[in-house]
Amino acid sequence: MSSFWTPGGEHPVERPGDEAPRGGDAGVTDAEAAGLDDLSPEGRARLEAEAAAMTAELAAAPAAVVVANHIVGLFQLAAIHLNEDPPHLDDGRLAIDAVKALLDAVGDRLGDDAEALRTGLTQLQMAYVQLHRREGGASGDGADGSSPTS
Repeated sequence: MSSFWTPGGEHPVERPGDEAPRGGDAGVTDAEAAGLDDLSPEGRARLEAEAAAMTAELAAAPAAVVVANHIVGLFQLAAIHLNEDPPHLDDGRLAIDAVKALLDAVGDRLGDDAEALRTGLTQLQMAYVQLHRREGGASGDGADGSSPTS
């Protein structure tokens, strides 16, 4: 089971085909959610209320916190791909490049989190380069001729 983070906490997200109720006692299954037109007025109202509550929680959080959380999610994505056997270097590189792009664009507005995120980016880049070399990649060149994780 996956979850969706909001400032108010983690919210479970069921996978397609799961028939267990979502959101505590809401009683809405994935099968019901998949066909919104088939929901009863009460079921639709419950889903709309849950969505409005999550939106309100997200709106109440400082944007810097939410952006930093998304960057951490990209770190996790990169780590997952780099820890595969064999590592998924292209997917890991994409996630690392996304982290770098976000930090280059907004890093100075992330407050206290910016420095830790930049340090983490450097560590991810070094791990990528080591794996790239171990897996037989050209030292310093990506598949397209650019340096790994630009």
